[in-house]
Order: sequence, then structure tokens, then C-alpha cells
Amino acid sequence: MVGVAVVVGVGPGLGLSIARRFAREKYTVAILSRDLEKLTKMAEDIVEKEKSGQVCAIRIDCSDSKSVKEAFEAVNSLGPVEALVYNTNTPFPWPPPKFTEINVESFQRSITIPCVGAFLCVQQVIQGMVERQKGTLLFTGATASMRGGAGFSEIACGKFALRALAQSLAREYQPQGIHVAHIIVDGIISSARYNTIREEDAMMKPDTIADIYWHVHSQHKSAWTHELDVRPFPEKF
Repeated sequence: MVGVAVVVGVGPGLGLSIARRFAREKYTVAILSRDLEKLTKMAEDIVEKEKSGQVCAIRIDCSDSKSVKEAFEAVNSLGPVEALVYNTNTPFPWPPPKFTEINVESFQRSITIPCVGAFLCVQQVIQGMVERQKGTLLFTGATASMRGGAGFSEIACGKFALRALAQSLAREYQPQGIHVAHIIVDGIISSARYNTIREEDAMMKPDTIADIYWHVHSQHKSAWTHELDVRPFPEKF
């Protein structure tokens, strides 16, 4: 019997594709984000298209510890959490702002959502995973997880911190049967926002990336991946 897969940070792109992929494998899927109305429509769409069982839409604000606790009370009521995917996206202005134009509130949020939010969510499921000696924690990284750049201090600091959290969790919990992986998405994911400015083949398809998340989750423990990066073929390394 499969358990519960939780996807935190579900929008119309990668998050939705990951949720669909786990639903296809007959998991009970909990999808979480701030906009409950949109989430509910996506949950209905997943059930219809994947002919799956239970897909639950749950509101969460990853910057608020109380909201995270309440959201995971609902999640844990569904059954044992076997997989947690942390896939939040912090809105980022384009073109990138100059360092002197960034205010402290924006900078703090760019640290809080990627890293503190992940910390809060993992704390809600890790004990149950340890007791069962089974579970997967998947974190979505980005190009900025590996290197900073002019105008990218906000997103890079948040993603660097998330990568460090993933490494630390892996070293602490993998010996206890918990698979921790950090997946670096190094490129633009195909979406309505970018389809008019970039050729389709130059962008990453969310369903294809979701297959990679599923593959990492389903790996045998004798050969676990901790970190991998994925990119479209024309993307520069």
C-alpha cells in the first residue's frame, strides 16, 4: 500500500506535473500553496486526468510557522507521508534589481520561503519517516543554488541555504532510511510566460522533469542519488 505524497509549492508548471506523476502511481497526493481556489481546481483536474483516488488541496503560507503546522495537521491526517517535495517559487523581478535597490523585507522573504519554509515543513514529517525508516525528501534547486550573479543576491542566498539544508538532512537521516535529494533545475521551464520569448526546444518540459523526481524517489537504497542537475540541451553549463 502506497502512502501520501506531499507537494509544497504547486502552480500550473512543475509542481502540478510532480503531483500528477505521483497520482499516476496511485499515491494519495496533497498539494499545497497559498491560493486555495486555484489548488482546488488543480486537484479536481488531476483526479479527472489521472483517474486517481484522493488529491487534497491544502492552503499553506511557508513564511508562517502556524500556517505550516495547521497545513500539515491536515496532511498527516491522510496517512503516512512517504514523500515530501519542496518546490516553492519566490517571485523574482525581471530584469534583476541592483543590489542597492533591494529592500531588507524582500531579501528576508527570499531567504524565508526557500529555506525556513523547507525547515518548517520537514519538521512536520521527519519523525514519522524515522519511525518507519522510510521516506523521501526532494528539494527543487536552481542555477542560483550553485552560483551567485550580478542582481541575483536574493534568489542565490535563498537557494544556497536550501542546498545546505538538503546536504545536512542527508547526512543526518540517510543512515536512518530517509532518502534526501536536491534537484537543480538549470534552465527555463516551459510556461505561458516564457513561450513567446524562447523556442520550445530550448526550454524544459515540466512533465519530463517530474519523471526525474519520480525516478529519484523510486531508487533502491543501495544506489541513492543525493544531487543531480537537469537542463535543456542548448543550455550553457
